[in-house]
Order: sequence, then structure tokens, then C-alpha cells
Amino acid sequence: MAPTDLLAVFERVADPRKRRGRRYRLPVLLTLATCAALAGARSFTAVAEWAADAGDVVAGLLGAVRVPDESTFRRVFARLDADALDQVLGAWAAAVTAPGQGERRRVAVDGKTLRGSRAGGTAGRHLLAAFDQRHGAVLGQCAVDAKSNEIPALKTLLTGLDLTGAVVTADALHTQHDTADWLVEHDAHYFFIVKANQPTLHAQLTDLPWAQVRTTARTKDRGHGRAERRIAKATEVRAGIGFPHAVQAVQITRHRRPLTGGDAQTETVYAVTSLPTHQASPTLLAELARGHWTVENQLHWVRDVTYDEDHHRARTGNAPQIMASLRNLAMTILRLTGTTNIAQALRHHARRPERPLETIKKLSC
Repeated sequence: MAPTDLLAVFERVADPRKRRGRRYRLPVLLTLATCAALAGARSFTAVAEWAADAGDVVAGLLGAVRVPDESTFRRVFARLDADALDQVLGAWAAAVTAPGQGERRRVAVDGKTLRGSRAGGTAGRHLLAAFDQRHGAVLGQCAVDAKSNEIPALKTLLTGLDLTGAVVTADALHTQHDTADWLVEHDAHYFFIVKANQPTLHAQLTDLPWAQVRTTARTKDRGHGRAERRIAKATEVRAGIGFPHAVQAVQITRHRRPLTGGDAQTETVYAVTSLPTHQASPTLLAELARGHWTVENQLHWVRDVTYDEDHHRARTGNAPQIMASLRNLAMTILRLTGTTNIAQALRHHARRPERPLETIKKLSC
């Protein structure tokens, strides 16, 4: 994807300003801010500083006569339709990560609160994101109404995404009959974690004769100062489970041991899925669970730690969500161009102002 292509994507976002008096085109502002995010910018001040350091040469490549200042980015992004921007960026990400022949898209849905956006006693802006497990790309994001919760927002989030053949993974909050029906009606499958918020279903899964289930998948790995061993079991549940379209029950047992010594921990998690046994082995189901849990590391942790998102104090209008969207976009661009270490990549792009544009251009190759 060349820089001009990114400009074309941003052209689809409506400019909230009146035509008269505009000094900078909206696609130019969004592209400069994206480049700054690729260089690790964490705030509007940092975005403007990056643009100033990049100078008129980079601005000129994007059609800007001069470099915008911090107040320009702040005012425009506060008024911009954040959900419309997320829809445009999500459609682009979905297009460039379209599954190949025989592949199934794996979409993890998870939410995060922007703690730095708290104001007037509010909890802060809460965003729900759709994450492509295979590519590490953000396929969509939407704000959760302060008077509601994530459950109805899931449908809003996924409405614009082609779900044909996809499997959607979600935590226990979304293990809802209506959500399962909606996904299947849209030709998708689900993999839902089951906890105590569904007490009857959780009891049914707990009481299944798991000791007699021989179909298992075992994995081991090390990281974050611990060794972890996982055992996944799956069994058909065509009758007796009161959850719509569920055909398999899953039990995942995780044993964790600190590498520096200390007590080991064992946790057992249950799930249900609409994927039949001939389409989803225990190995695949274990991958889906693992892929969903890694959203915390690949998306939320990067935004929290690498971008220090919770300390970004933007509160006005839609500015908090816009900045989160640009961070999502930067991470998506980096992962699609082969990056595995986001923090290292941000430092790499910060050292030379032309590098963000060069990375964006790689997507067209």
C-alpha cells in the first residue's frame, strides 16, 4: 500500500470542518499522525513534534504547504467521527488480510477502557475491538455506550465485516444466546468461554465425564517468567446442552510454574463452540483459545505499555478514540510488514523521518 493509497483510504472519512478556512486536508493530517504513531508518538504534542522534525520535505510529499501544529491535530481529531474512521480502517484491514483458499478467518473480540480519558467522575471511554488472530491486525473498533455494555456493541462492531466461514472468539461476557444466534445467522461460527455468569451452562460443562474423553491436544511454552503446559479436551454435545448451535464442549487445563521457583498454579476453563468435530479438532480449538488470550499481549499490552495509552490525557470529544485508532493502525501496518517486536520497530521508525512512509509503501509490494 503506497502513501497515496493510504491517503485514498483516509479520503473516505468525512471532514467535520467547513470548507472555508481549511489549511490542511484531513487525509494529510491523518497520514502525518499515522506516521508519527509508527515512530512511537504517544500524544498530540508528540505527533506535532514528529511532524515538525519530519519537516517540509515529508509534508510536501503528502501535499501539505506547511507542517501543522499541535492545536490543529487536537481540534480536528476531537470533532472527527471516530466510529466512521474505525469503519474505514477496519474495511481496509479486512481487505488486506482476506483469508486465502481453505483458510478460516479467526476474529477475537475484546474490550479495553481508556483510563486516561476519565473526566467528571466517568470511567473513561470504553472501546470494543475485533482482532485478526492470524495476522495480528485490528479489523474494527467501536465505542461502547456509557449507559450500556459490550454485549450489544459486538453486533455493531462486526456488522461491516464479512463473517462468512469465520470463527469469532469472545470471553464469558459474550456467551449469550442472542449473540450466538446472530453469528450463526451471519454464516459465522463462535468459540465462547463459559464462566459463572452462565451458571447452568457452566455446571453442565463441569459435570461432563472429562476423565473419559481421550481426544486431547497438549502444548508447552515459556514466557513472561513462567513455564506453561496446556491440555485441551473436546467432546460432542449435540444433546443436553442448553446453548444454541453448540456442538462441541471444550475443557482447557493450564498448569503454570514460575521459572524462578514458587508455587505452581492450575486453572481449568470451559468453552462451547458451533464448530463441528470434522472442522475443528482439539488442536484447532486450543489454538483458538490461545489466540483469543494473546489479544491481551498483542493489542492491549502494546497500547498500555509501549504506547503508555492509559497516561494519555486526551478527553475532549472523540480525540481519545481517534488516537487509539491510529495506534491500532500503526500496529497493523507493522505486523503486516513483518514486525514481531513493536517497541523495537517504533524506535527504528523514530530515528529517520522517512521510514514511516517507506514502511507504509511496503504494503503495496
